[in-house]
Amino acid sequence: MSILISIAILALLILVHEAGHFAAAKLQGIHVNRFSLGFGPVLWRYRGKETEYAIRALPLGGYVGFPDDDEDCPYPKDDPDLLKNRPVLDRLVVMGAGVMANLVFAYLVLVLMFASIGIPSVARIHPGILVPQVMPGSPAEVAGIKPGDVVLQAADQDYSTVTDETSALSALNQFQELIRSSEGQPIPLQIERGEADRLQLTVIPQAREGSVVIGVNLAPNQETVLRRAESLGEVFSEAGAAYQRVVMLNVNGLRQLLQNFQTTATQVSGPVGIVKIGADLARDDAASLFNFTALISINLAILNLLPLPALDGGHIAFLILEAIRGKRLPKTLEDRVMQTGLVLLLGLGVVLIFKDTIAIVTGAG
Repeated sequence: MSILISIAILALLILVHEAGHFAAAKLQGIHVNRFSLGFGPVLWRYRGKETEYAIRALPLGGYVGFPDDDEDCPYPKDDPDLLKNRPVLDRLVVMGAGVMANLVFAYLVLVLMFASIGIPSVARIHPGILVPQVMPGSPAEVAGIKPGDVVLQAADQDYSTVTDETSALSALNQFQELIRSSEGQPIPLQIERGEADRLQLTVIPQAREGSVVIGVNLAPNQETVLRRAESLGEVFSEAGAAYQRVVMLNVNGLRQLLQNFQTTATQVSGPVGIVKIGADLARDDAASLFNFTALISINLAILNLLPLPALDGGHIAFLILEAIRGKRLPKTLEDRVMQTGLVLLLGLGVVLIFKDTIAIVTGAG
């Protein structure tokens, strides 16, 4: 059941994205002849007055089709309501609407979460500093630190006496300052892993991108509970703050991927890996599932903005070039670039699906 929920969420986010393109075109009076959720064999089809709507067997993609270049296009080639005959700005609105739809939907998901199940609130502070994430290939990973570890001591600093939010933030700042001032110097750590295990590890901070780091995310070791919102205004403000955090999480993740491609590329997941992550979260609690939905929706928007062929960002890049040149690039060049990009994108998708499936089957992921 959890896998079906995860697939349904991914399909919903794709539907939202394609609906953005569709609505932007229809609201401008642009002809649309196909709206498809998924790829492969057709499971359901409805032929409207102008548009064919379809649900296909593989719900891990979708598309909005325009009749512009169809051999059997029922409209004259100079029809002003064909997409290709519209001004650059109109076409930019259509191409960017899918991204905007995902961004807006992510915020609405967070609003719904806070309004329905409550707002996270700190219930109890536990000793130590939590390590939620360890970057691949980082000094922390080399030292043996794992996600979920709790740092109780670092050198002569003791964090095991943390009892409230103030002391927790103070401990966090002290540890970060210790790391920044210890480039190339070993820092002995006492780590709590699970409820019983205490380990003695040593990490050596390194200078990367102008700062000294060990390659982890740090957070207060706190227990949170959900409380009812006091007002509708609080729901929207808390959703806005959470939205900003999720956006920055996606942006930072993309930046780390681009800056450390060789070490982080192996961590990239395809549709199968995303479905597995969602299924795991569906077994936890509703809040995790809401956060997963918002995270993937924003991720889908950011990735589609990349100026790569076959993605929305690729189409937008061509439109910007057209606006600068004052005329379109040669159609054959445009088609060749887009077709090559589509083949590469599909190839990458197949590789990621294969990798994720092997990892799940072998228990490596």
